[in-house]
Amino acid sequence: MAPKGQPIKMKKTSPMTRKARPLEKKEKKKASLKRKVEEVGHAKPYSIFSQEDVPDFPRGGASVLSRSELEEARASADAQFEVEARVSKKAKRPRKPFTSEEDLGSLFGDGSSSTLPRFANRITPKNVSVGMKIWGIISEVNAKDLLVSLPGGLKGFVKVEEASDLFLEKGGSLEKTRGSSSKENNVLECNFYVGQLVPCVVIGVAHDDKREAKGSKRIWLSLRLSLLHKGLALDSIHDGMVLMACVRSVEDHGYILHFGISCFTGFMPRSSKIDDADAMMNRGHLLQGVVSSVDRVRGVVHLSSDPDLVANGLAKDPKGLSIDMLVPGMMVNARVQSMLENGILLSFLTYFTGTVDIFNMQIQFPSATWKDDFDHSMRVRARLLFIDPTTRAVGLTLNPHLIRNKAPPVYVKAGDIFESSRVVRVDRRFGLLLEIPSSPDPTPGYVNIFDASDKEALKLEKKLKVGSNVRARVLGIRPLEGLVMCTLKASAFEGSVFAHSDVKPGMFVKGKIIAVETFGAIVQFSNGIKALCPLQHMSEFELVKPFKKFEVGAELTFRVLGCKSKRITVTHKKTLVKSKLGVLSSYVNAAVGLITHGWITKIEKHGCFVRFYNGVQGFAHRSELALDLGSEVDSTYHVGQVVKCRVINAIPGARKINLSFVLSPKRASVTDHAIKCGSIISGVVEHVTANAVMVYVGTNAYMKGKIITEHLADNRDQAELLKSLLTPGYEFKELLVLDMDGNHLFLSAKYSLVKSVEQLPSDIDQVVPQSVLHGYVCNLIETGCFVRYLGRLTGFAPKGKIVDDRTIGLSDVLYIGQSVRSHVLNVDGDTGRISLSLKQSSCFSTNVSLIQGYFVMEEQIAKLQSIRSKVSDLKWICSCKISSFIKGEIQEIKDYGVVVRLLQADPAVGFITPYQLGGTTVHTGSVVEALVLDIGMGEGIVDLSLREELLVGHKREGLEGSLSSKKRRRDECFNLELHQNVNAVVEMVKENYLVLTLPEHGHAIGYSSTSDYNTKKLPHKFFVNGQRLVATIEALPEASGAGRLLLLLKCLSEVVVSSSLKRALKKSGYNVGSLVEAEITGIRPLEMRLKFGKGLHGRIHITEVYDAGHVELKPFSNYRIGEHLTARIFEKATKSDVSSKQHIWELSIKPSMLAGSAEVADGHLVEDFDYSLGEMITCYVVKVDNEWLRLAVSCSIMGHMFVLDTSAEPSELEEFPKRFSVGQGISCFIIGIDRGKKVLRLSLHAISAKHGARHDVDDIVQPDDIGSTSSNEKASEFIHEGDFLGGRISKILPGVGGLHVQIGPHLYGKVHYTEVTEHFVPEPLSQYQEGQFVRCRVLNVDRTTKGNLHVDLSLWTPSEGTQLVSSEGHESLQEKFSKVRVEKIADLHPMMDIEGYVKSITSKGCFVMLSRHLDARILLSNLSDRYIEDPEKEFPVGKLVHGKVISVEPLSKRIDVTLKSKIGTGVSDSSVLDFESLHVGDVISGRIRRVESYGLFINIDHTNLVGLCHISELSDNHVEHIDSKYAVGQRVQAKVLKIDQERNRVSLGLKESYLGVKTNQIFTNFEMLEEVINGHGSSDDLETHTETDGFKNSPQDSARVRSFDMKSDFLILTDIKSRESVLPLEVDFGDTEDRYFGDAESGAKENSKEKKIADSSSTEKKSRRAKKKAKEEREMEIRAAEENLLDDLCPNSVDDFEKMVRGSPNSSLVWIKYMDFMLSLADVENARSIAERALNAIDIREEAEKLNVWVAYFNLENTHGKPPEEAVRKIFERALQYCDPEKLHLALLGMYERTEQYQLADELLNKMVKKFKSSCEVWLRRVENLLKQGKDDVQDILRRGLQSLPRHQHIEFISKTALLEFKCGEPERGRSLFEELLRNHPKRTDLWSVYLDQEIRIGDSELIRALFERATCLTLPPKKMKFLFKKYLTYEKSHGDESRVEYVMKKAMEFVNSTLG
Repeated sequence: MAPKGQPIKMKKTSPMTRKARPLEKKEKKKASLKRKVEEVGHAKPYSIFSQEDVPDFPRGGASVLSRSELEEARASADAQFEVEARVSKKAKRPRKPFTSEEDLGSLFGDGSSSTLPRFANRITPKNVSVGMKIWGIISEVNAKDLLVSLPGGLKGFVKVEEASDLFLEKGGSLEKTRGSSSKENNVLECNFYVGQLVPCVVIGVAHDDKREAKGSKRIWLSLRLSLLHKGLALDSIHDGMVLMACVRSVEDHGYILHFGISCFTGFMPRSSKIDDADAMMNRGHLLQGVVSSVDRVRGVVHLSSDPDLVANGLAKDPKGLSIDMLVPGMMVNARVQSMLENGILLSFLTYFTGTVDIFNMQIQFPSATWKDDFDHSMRVRARLLFIDPTTRAVGLTLNPHLIRNKAPPVYVKAGDIFESSRVVRVDRRFGLLLEIPSSPDPTPGYVNIFDASDKEALKLEKKLKVGSNVRARVLGIRPLEGLVMCTLKASAFEGSVFAHSDVKPGMFVKGKIIAVETFGAIVQFSNGIKALCPLQHMSEFELVKPFKKFEVGAELTFRVLGCKSKRITVTHKKTLVKSKLGVLSSYVNAAVGLITHGWITKIEKHGCFVRFYNGVQGFAHRSELALDLGSEVDSTYHVGQVVKCRVINAIPGARKINLSFVLSPKRASVTDHAIKCGSIISGVVEHVTANAVMVYVGTNAYMKGKIITEHLADNRDQAELLKSLLTPGYEFKELLVLDMDGNHLFLSAKYSLVKSVEQLPSDIDQVVPQSVLHGYVCNLIETGCFVRYLGRLTGFAPKGKIVDDRTIGLSDVLYIGQSVRSHVLNVDGDTGRISLSLKQSSCFSTNVSLIQGYFVMEEQIAKLQSIRSKVSDLKWICSCKISSFIKGEIQEIKDYGVVVRLLQADPAVGFITPYQLGGTTVHTGSVVEALVLDIGMGEGIVDLSLREELLVGHKREGLEGSLSSKKRRRDECFNLELHQNVNAVVEMVKENYLVLTLPEHGHAIGYSSTSDYNTKKLPHKFFVNGQRLVATIEALPEASGAGRLLLLLKCLSEVVVSSSLKRALKKSGYNVGSLVEAEITGIRPLEMRLKFGKGLHGRIHITEVYDAGHVELKPFSNYRIGEHLTARIFEKATKSDVSSKQHIWELSIKPSMLAGSAEVADGHLVEDFDYSLGEMITCYVVKVDNEWLRLAVSCSIMGHMFVLDTSAEPSELEEFPKRFSVGQGISCFIIGIDRGKKVLRLSLHAISAKHGARHDVDDIVQPDDIGSTSSNEKASEFIHEGDFLGGRISKILPGVGGLHVQIGPHLYGKVHYTEVTEHFVPEPLSQYQEGQFVRCRVLNVDRTTKGNLHVDLSLWTPSEGTQLVSSEGHESLQEKFSKVRVEKIADLHPMMDIEGYVKSITSKGCFVMLSRHLDARILLSNLSDRYIEDPEKEFPVGKLVHGKVISVEPLSKRIDVTLKSKIGTGVSDSSVLDFESLHVGDVISGRIRRVESYGLFINIDHTNLVGLCHISELSDNHVEHIDSKYAVGQRVQAKVLKIDQERNRVSLGLKESYLGVKTNQIFTNFEMLEEVINGHGSSDDLETHTETDGFKNSPQDSARVRSFDMKSDFLILTDIKSRESVLPLEVDFGDTEDRYFGDAESGAKENSKEKKIADSSSTEKKSRRAKKKAKEEREMEIRAAEENLLDDLCPNSVDDFEKMVRGSPNSSLVWIKYMDFMLSLADVENARSIAERALNAIDIREEAEKLNVWVAYFNLENTHGKPPEEAVRKIFERALQYCDPEKLHLALLGMYERTEQYQLADELLNKMVKKFKSSCEVWLRRVENLLKQGKDDVQDILRRGLQSLPRHQHIEFISKTALLEFKCGEPERGRSLFEELLRNHPKRTDLWSVYLDQEIRIGDSELIRALFERATCLTLPPKKMKFLFKKYLTYEKSHGDESRVEYVMKKAMEFVNSTLG
C-alpha cells in the first residue's frame, strides 16, 4: 500500500499481479529504497496527522505522512526493517523497519490477495476519490452550503442543490426560495442542523486556490439519495433494514418518503417517533428509518423512525449483496480477523473486510497494550465509516457513541488551556495520546509529533512518560471521532492571539499582508488567524491605489476594531494606532467627560455620527462641532476622518452617546448669563431668508438669533403673512429663547410659548407626570411625533396617543413647528425619555391664549400692512368700535350679502350677511344704521348687523360719539365674571373663530376659537348661524389685550363617550343599534375582531370604518390590538363559520353610525340599496384576480371591476396586480347595478355627462360569467364617441385586417388598419402584439335593435400635424402629402395628394385603403412609371403608397388613383385618341368590368374607355337573369351604338343581330383546319384547351371562384389558390375533387365527354344524369347571383343578416357570413349559436349547403375551441351522422392543411386510405401530402392505390399523380408516368394536352417541340388533330420565331392535303 497521504495512482498491473511479483523484484526495490534512506538520513520523522486542511490553526491528524517524499521513504524504511533489526546480531546499529508503498497511506481492498495489510485504512486529502461514500457530521449550516466534518479531521462542502434530489425538481423548495434570505425560506436551515450524522458521496475533489497551503484540496460532497442508494432495488429491501429517506411531502396521516429510486416510494406514519424532537419534518428533510413492511405490489416501503429501532438496526447478510449497496452509518456484526499496527482488520457480511484505526476503537483512551483487548475471531458491532467502490476499501468504527447512532460529545473548545493533562500513550515517531481533564467527562486529545515541542522531538518516549502530566492547549476538534488535537509548544502559550476568542477590541497586533483587494487588505496573524483591514482604514487619507502602499508580505502593526462571528476588522490609521487615549468599546464605558478617538461615519446637516471600537456609535450635534460662523459641517469634516471627541452625555440603555468636538468648554461670562433658555428678550430684524428671520439680540454682547417661519405665530397662515411683511429694522418686543448654540440663539415669537414661559421645563427633572405643558412639534415620524420644550428637552407621543379618533392619519393632525398642548404620561429619568399624550380629551385648552394670540397677531399684521401701503395710521378703526353703531350707504347687493360704504370709516368697507339682515329690506343708495359685530383689521372689512333683536338689545342713547358707546359696553359687561358659564348664540362663523352674542347679558358680543392647539388641522366642528352653545368667560374686554370679550366653548373639551355611558352599556343588554365599548383582539386585512361585554365577540368590516366619501388606503392601519374603542351594533350575532360555535356581532365605527340613530328592522339596521349609475362611491379591495378586482361596498354589497376599467394608460394596466392590495380603499364610479344580487359593476373612469339618466342593469357582468355577452349593451351605455378607454389587443388580423381590441369583459372593438398610428407609416402593426395593453379612442358605436354592438376604435389621439422630415435632411416624400386624414369622399378632388395602404392586388391593379371608410383603385397602368413585371411582389398587401387622385365618383364612391410621378390634368391624350379611334358601328372586344341590374360595363380592349351595354341591348330575346348569364371578367364582342365624347360615354350592344353570329354553325373538317391556318379559330374552342394545366373549369367551378367586390369589409370567398391568408371561417365551396387539380381535371372530363358525345347519337334524349347536371349548373348560377347580391348589399348589422337568412334560409353563404360578422365582434358564443341555427334551418336535402356550414363550424372551433383538437373532434363526430363521410373527411383534411396542422393531417390520411380505399381523391390527397413533405413513398402509395381502385379509375389516378409530380415532386417521375399512359392510350388527346402543358410550364423548348412532333404525327380524327395543331401554333407564336410559325402552318396544311386526298 502507498504511504498515507499519497494520492492513489492507477498502476498498469492489478493488485493480484502486483502481489505475485517474483521475490527478486521485491528485494531490489527494498535495496533501492534503503539507499535512498541512507542519503537523507537527516530527514525528520513523519507524522500520521496533516495540518494542510486547517486555515487558521493546525488541527492535526487531518492527513497522514504529508511531508516530502524523502521523509516518507525514511519512515517507510524504518517500519519495514524493524523486524530485521531485532533479529540481526551482527549489525552495528538497529535497522529501522521498512514500510512499502502498498502499506501505509493507501487503501486496502477486500482481502482478495493472500498478503494482509499492516496498517488500517485511513482517508486523506490525497486518496479521497470521486464516488467514495463517507459518514460525516454537519458542523455548520449556511444559506448556500453545508460544512461536513469527515473522518481524519477532513471537511467537505455540500452545495444546496446537492442536499436533496427534491431540491432539483421543478417547483421544489430550492426553486421556490431562490433569492430569499429569510430564515424561514432557507431550505438548508429548515432541514438540517449542526451535529446531524449524514452519509455523503464524494462528487468532486478540487484544489482550493484560496488556501495558502500548497496542495490543499476542497472536497465536494452530495447528500442526494439517488447517488447513495445506487443499485438499491425493491427486492433487496427486507423488514428490519435501516434506510435513509427524504420527506417528499407532508400529508395528514404521515409523510411520503423518497429513497432516490423512482421505482418505489415510502411512507412513515405521524405516530412514529422522530430522533430529533426539534427537527421540522419539511419537504427535503433527511431521516433514518427501519423498514416495518414492504408492499411489493404497490411499490411502497413502510418505515418507522423510532430512535431505538434505528440505533439497534443491523444489516442482514442477504444473497447477492454488492459493495454499491453498502451505506456509511450501516451497523453490521463483524469478526476480528487480524491485528494491524494501528488498528484491526474485521470481516463482515460474509464477503467484505474492513479496518478500524486506533482512533475509532471502542475504548476512549487506548493504552499501549490496546491489542490485548481484542482476540482473534472476536465478535463486535461496528458501523461503516467510509466505502471506496474503486479499491473496495472499507473503514469502520467501534466508537460507542457512533454505535448508538449519536455524535460523540465534545466538552472543550479551540484555544482552551489545560494545565494537567495526563499522558495515556506515546506513539513512537508519531505523537502521544492525552487525557484532557474536561468537565463533566475527560476528553481524549492527541498531540502530533511536530506540536510536542518547539524544538525537534524525535524520541518522545524518552521525554514524556505514560502517566505524566503536561500543559496542553487545544488546537482543533475532530467531531466524528470525539478527539481534540493539542499542542505542547511553549510558543503556543505565549502569543496574545491564539484563537478568535483572544481578540479584543483596541488591542495592538502584528500581521502580515497576504492579499490586497479593492475593498481592503487581508492580514494574517502569526498563528494563522486572518483579519480584514477595510480600504478606508488603510490610511488617514483616501487611497486611490492601495496596491502601491501595501505590498503583499509586508508586516505591519494594526489595531483591532472589532470581532464579530469570527470576522476580525483592524485599522492601520496612524492616529488610531498611535493613540494613547482610552478605548471606547462599550456603551457602558461611555463616561461623561471621557476623551477618546473615533472616526466619522456619516455627516448630516444637524451633526456628525462618530464610530468607535466594537461598533459603538455616538452623535455630535452641530453646536458641538466647533464650527466657525457661517461654516457648514461637510466643508469642515469628511467621512473617515479621525477626530478627538468628548462624551457629554450617555444613555447605555438606549445605546445613545452625545459627543462634543469641543474638548475644553469655555466658562460662561457674566454677560452670557443674562441670556439663557427661557429668557424673554427683544430683537431687531437683520434680514429675512426663505425659511427663517435673522434678528439682532439687544444685549451687550454681539449675538444673533434665528426665528424659523413656524415660530413667528401660533397660526400658520399668520406666520407666513407676517414673514412676507417683515423688513430689516422691525423690532420684536417679546421673543422667547428656545435654545442656544454658542452665540447663536433659536428664538420663538409664539404667543402661547411666550405667555407660558414660567411653566416651560428646560430639564427633565422639572417635568411632572400628569401635567399639561405647552410645546411645539419638532419632528414627525411614522410611529409618532416629538414635542420639544426649552433647550433640547424633548418628549415623544406615540401615534395612538395623539388623537382620540385613531382613524385619523398623523400627517392630517400635526405639522412640524405646530404649537401643541401635551399631557405628560411618564418620565423615565434613567433613559431620559418623556412619554406624552396629545389627545384632545386630555390636552384641551383651559384658557383663551390661542384666540387671544390670534387677535394680537392680527393687529400687528394690520400695522405692518398699513406701513407698507404708506397709510400713516388706522384711524378708521377708532370709528368702528365693536358693539357700536355706524352709518353706511348701501353700495351693492349680492346673493351672499350686502356691501356698505361706511360714511365715518373710509376706506374700510362694511358687509352684512343675509342672516344679519334679519329680514330687513334694503336698497342700493339707502343709508342704514348698523351694529358693529367684528372688525377685520388686515382686510379692512367691518361686519355689521341689522337684526332687530340685536339693535333693540343694545340700548342706544345717541350717535353723538364713542363715549356713550364705551359706557354702554362697560354696563353690559359689568355683571360678567371670569370663568362664568353663559349661553351664547352664533352670529357669524369665521375661518378661525366664532362671533357670538349673549342674549341673557344684553346681547354682549364675544369671540371664541373654533379649534384648539392640537386640532388645528382637523376638520372643525360644524357651526351654523343661530346655533346655541354653552361657553365660559375667560377674558373680559379690558384684560384681553384686544378689546374683545373672549369665550371658551365647552364642546371643544367634550369626550366622545362619557364614563356614565360606559357603565350603562356594561350593565344593560345589547341590541341592534346599541353602542358598546369593545377591545380589539385581532386585525385582518378585511375585518377587525373585537370583544365586548361578558364574552361577546364582534367584528368590524372594512367598510364600516369611514362614511361614504372618505377614502383611506388602509383603514385599519391606525388601530392596534388591545386598543379600546366605541362601536355600534348594526346586525345580530351570527356564526362566523359552519365549524365554529362562536357567534359574531356585526359592529360599525362609522362617524355617522356613532353620531345618529339608524332604523332597525328584523334584527339589523336598514341599509338602502339606493345607488344610481354614475354615482361615485368608496369601496375596498377584497381580492385581486388576474383580470378582476373584487370589491366590498358594504358588508352585504359587493362590486366587481374589470382590469380595463381601472385605467386608460397601458403602463398602469400592466401593473394591475401591483397597484391594488387587499384592504386598499379606492373611489370609483358605478356603471352597472344588479339589484337582485346586490352587486355593482364599477369603474375608475369618471362617467361623462352624456350618461344623464339613471338606468338599472339587471344582469351585469361578473368574473364568473365567462362567455356572457348580456352586458355588452349595458356597458356600452357609458361608451361614446371620443371617449378614451383602456384596451387589450386580443387578435392581430392578417394582412390589413387591423386589430381586435378588448375593451370590456365581453366587449370588443375593431381598430382599422389606418387607425393604428397617427401618421401613415410602413408596417404599423409591427409595434403591437397580442395581449398588449393600449389606449383607445372610440370612433363610433353602432347599436342595433338586437342589442349587438360594433365599436370602432383608434389608437392615436388627434393632434396638430407634425412636420415629417427625412433623416437625410431633404424634403421627405411624406411632406408632399396632406397631413389631414380623408374621412369623406367629398374631401377628395382630382390631383389631390393622398397616401394609403394596399388592400389587395390583382393582375389588373390594386385597391388602396385611404381611411376606414374609403378605398381607392389603382389600375395596373397607373402603378408606376416603369414596367412592373410582378405587381404582387412590388405591391404586397399592407404596403404604404403615395399617389394622386385621378377621378372621384361621389355617387358610386369610386376613387381612381395613380402612383405615377408625372400625370396630366383633365382628359388625357390617350383618352382623346381612344374616342377618335372609335366609330359608331365598330365591333369591339373587351371584358365585362361590372354587372348591374340595368346592364353591363365593358372595358374596351386597347383603350382606357368603359362602355355601357344596356339590358335592352344584351340579346334579341328577353334576358331575365343578367347576373347568371354574364360574369365579371368574361370576354365579349360588342357593337358601338353611340359615342358621347363630351360626357365621356360609349353605348354598346351585344345582340346577335348586331354581330351577325349564327347560333347553330357547323364547321366541316376542312373549315376547321383552315381556321387554324388563318388564325381565326373560335376563341371558345381555343380556350377549351389552353388552360394552364390543360383542363377547363366546369360551370360549377366558374361560379365558385367568382369573388366578391373588393370594397366589401367581409370575408372574401375565392379559390384557395388565390387566397393569401386563410381566415377562420373560410370555406371552399368547390367540389372537393377539384381542390388541388383545378382546371386539369375539368379539362380531362371535358375531353372525355367530347369523346362520348362523338360516339353517341346527336338525336338521343338527354339522360337523367344530364338533367341532374343541368339542374346543378342552374343551382350554381343562382349561388353566383346570391353572392353578387350579398356583396352588393354589404350587411353591417345583425338586423341586416337576420333579414337575409330569413330570405335565404338554405344559403350556407349567408349563414357563414353571419358567423364571420359575429366573430369580427369577438362574439364567439353567438357565432356558435348561429352555426347551430344554420344546421337546423337548412333543408335536409341541401347536403352541400349543410356541408359548407359544418366546415365553417370546424374552422370556428379550430380557432376558438378549448382545447381546439377536442372541440373539432366533437363537431366532426356530430357531422358524420348527417353528411357524406368521404366529403366530410376531405373537408376536415383541408382545414388541417390550411392551418398547418400536419401531424393531425397525417393521422387523418392514414385512416382515410383504409376507410375509403375505392376513392381516387383520397389516394391523390395522400400522394400530394407525401410530396409536400418531401418523402419518397410515392411509388408505394401508387402501387397500393392501383390495387385498391377500380380499373376504370386507373388512368385518372396515374395522370393526376403525374401532374402532382410535376407540381410538387420530381418532373422526371411525372414524365415516366405520362409516357407509360400514352404508350397504352396514344389517342387520348386530353393526356397529350396535360403532358404538353406541364412541359410548357417547365420551359424546355427542345423537349416540348419533340413532344409536339410526336403528337402531330399521330393518326387521329380531324377534330382532335385540329386541337393539337392549334396548341402547337399557339406555342410557336409565343415562344418561337416566324420560321417556326410557318413550319407549323405548313405541317398543318400537309395534314389537310393528306386528309382531303
